[in-house]
Amino acid sequence: RYLLEQDFPGMRIGPEPTTDSFIAVMYGDTEGNIPGNALVVDPKKPFRKLSRFGNAFLNRFMCSQLPNQVLKSISIIDSPGILSGEKQRISRGYDFCQVLQWFAERVDRIILLFDAHKLDISDEFSEAIKSFRGQDDKIRVVLNKADQVDTQQLMRVYGALMWSLGKVINTPEVLRVYIGSFWAHPLRNTDNRKLFEAEAQDLFKDIQSLPQKAAVRKLNDLIKRARLAKVHAYIISYLKKEMPSVFGKENKKKELIGRLPEIYTLLQREYQISAGDFPEVRKMQELLETCDFTKFHSLKPKLIEAVDNMLANKIASLMSLIRQEESNMPTEMVQGGAFDGTMAGPFGHGYGEGAKEGADEDEWVVAKDKPAYDEIFYTLSPINGKISGISAKKEMVTSKLPNSVLGKIWKLSDCDGDGMLDDEEFALAKHLIKIKLDGYELPGTLPSHLVPPSHRKPFQTAE
Repeated sequence: RYLLEQDFPGMRIGPEPTTDSFIAVMYGDTEGNIPGNALVVDPKKPFRKLSRFGNAFLNRFMCSQLPNQVLKSISIIDSPGILSGEKQRISRGYDFCQVLQWFAERVDRIILLFDAHKLDISDEFSEAIKSFRGQDDKIRVVLNKADQVDTQQLMRVYGALMWSLGKVINTPEVLRVYIGSFWAHPLRNTDNRKLFEAEAQDLFKDIQSLPQKAAVRKLNDLIKRARLAKVHAYIISYLKKEMPSVFGKENKKKELIGRLPEIYTLLQREYQISAGDFPEVRKMQELLETCDFTKFHSLKPKLIEAVDNMLANKIASLMSLIRQEESNMPTEMVQGGAFDGTMAGPFGHGYGEGAKEGADEDEWVVAKDKPAYDEIFYTLSPINGKISGISAKKEMVTSKLPNSVLGKIWKLSDCDGDGMLDDEEFALAKHLIKIKLDGYELPGTLPSHLVPPSHRKPFQTAE
């Protein structure tokens, strides 16, 4: 709702658990709903494989279409709210985690939403996160409603969230958590407004870049699936080879299922396969229980060779084709809705701050602090109205900024490139040091509004 900036059919927002359906929010010329059973038989929609989850799921699945510019670039799957307490034990009637896993394998980004005042990770949420295993690079975490707590509480909440996630998501890297208040209401606590704006901007950039990288991600998924299929072929053919031709098939099957971890190690050594390419042992054992091993296929070396050839040669040429196509096409960015609100105008992120301060003012922005800078300038014994690099360095290093940063500030400040600073250039250097010390980035080139008045080229009038 926050991203689209408009209601969509089937949407219901409230403090109580509201969403009990999977809603695919997609672009359409007219507003309307398509129920799950009709959706999975529509050849134009990518949901046909979901029919295997049965009626219990399809009755809780729908597509919401509306003419919104954001949806021209991305589609959004709104999943049901996570259950906690007693409600977890009442079955949903379908395998919730399996459905999440199906979507997780196909989407470009997974966003986990937490409320700042409701942090507990229930058993169902824990299971849901575990179903995203192998998709860790797609996960982003949003700590929402952060304006409802003060700075001290927010610090504790953030720490508690990271601790809880660390127990559920087994990854050595710390997950990226975006902190903010993602709804269009006034902030209750404005202490962290700047932080919320910066975090929202980072999240928007992350989402906006998705269409650009979609082809590369699909190729990445293809490589991942090809490697898994290859390993699967090795496991299945080994189980087939070990089966007796006449008697004791059931006993042998039980023995092989029990020995699966050992078989993994054996295949790993024989074919030099990474341990991370093997399917999870327990899940594989469960699936093998219902299979007839005698109907498995023997290993076909030619097919394995073809997969190896694809991974070694074909993928590289595909990759160069994608890069070529991307360079020839205009950069595709998500536009519309909340993405437009922070792009331009005085409410764009960072407008009027740091190096952008004073951009739309007639007076030179450094002038207000120049008297204080002038006092320092004249203590440095200027000769002919200028101080040398050595004198400037003595003053500039008192900021404790590293030499690489001070070197950049010197380059930006020495407008005429004579290796010395006059009073205006020195004031500019002090202003740029202040910008950096306030936590803002320095500009790559000096913006026109920061150029000292005496160094500005006069406008040439046409005769």
